[in-house]
Amino acid sequence: MSLPTKQPKAKDCKNPACGERFIPQRLGQAVCSPKCAIAEAKQPANQKRARIAIEQRERREIKVRKEALRSYGWFVEEATKAVQGARRLEELSLGSGCMSCGKDQAQVQAEQGWKTGGAWDGGHYLSKGARPELRLVEQNIWLQCKGCNGGSNKYARKGESVKNGFRAGLIERIGLAAVEALEADHEPRKYSIPELKAIAAEYRAKQRELKRAAQ
Repeated sequence: MSLPTKQPKAKDCKNPACGERFIPQRLGQAVCSPKCAIAEAKQPANQKRARIAIEQRERREIKVRKEALRSYGWFVEEATKAVQGARRLEELSLGSGCMSCGKDQAQVQAEQGWKTGGAWDGGHYLSKGARPELRLVEQNIWLQCKGCNGGSNKYARKGESVKNGFRAGLIERIGLAAVEALEADHEPRKYSIPELKAIAAEYRAKQRELKRAAQ
């Protein structure tokens, strides 16, 4: 035995100039006639909503088109910047100093705080060019002052190059065995574009959390 079909209830037409009650003929029908539909669409509030919806759609379409034109290398760089930024903020929050020259945050800020982008970077111990497989590995990214990360020996540890100073600081921080394990790590790491996008999103979120915690 089949149940009787539930009949739709009458509702008021949304066109302010009409207000007639009508039985909807389809789901979501808000006006009683095509004439009222045209009149309702011309209402300022509806025109504004329509304009916003069109603008949002256009922005989404532009984003999709731009992303389609981006190279694999662009996604690699975006992920790298996100990981470096998160590591920089994390180490700053722990009170760490420059891994290469050993100077503390107050010293570096006094000497280099004037620099564009601030006094600090997230620097790679084993460079991205020489060891690309480690460019996104947290253990290879540490706090460096702008001068050391730029390769300037002006701020290096006494009698040491920037690279050797970085290694000495890293041994003090994580131990010789961990440094040697990092140096011996040649595991290939090839990421897909979706993986790189996910990494970038994860570390950007981590940056936001660290910034909120620092406020």
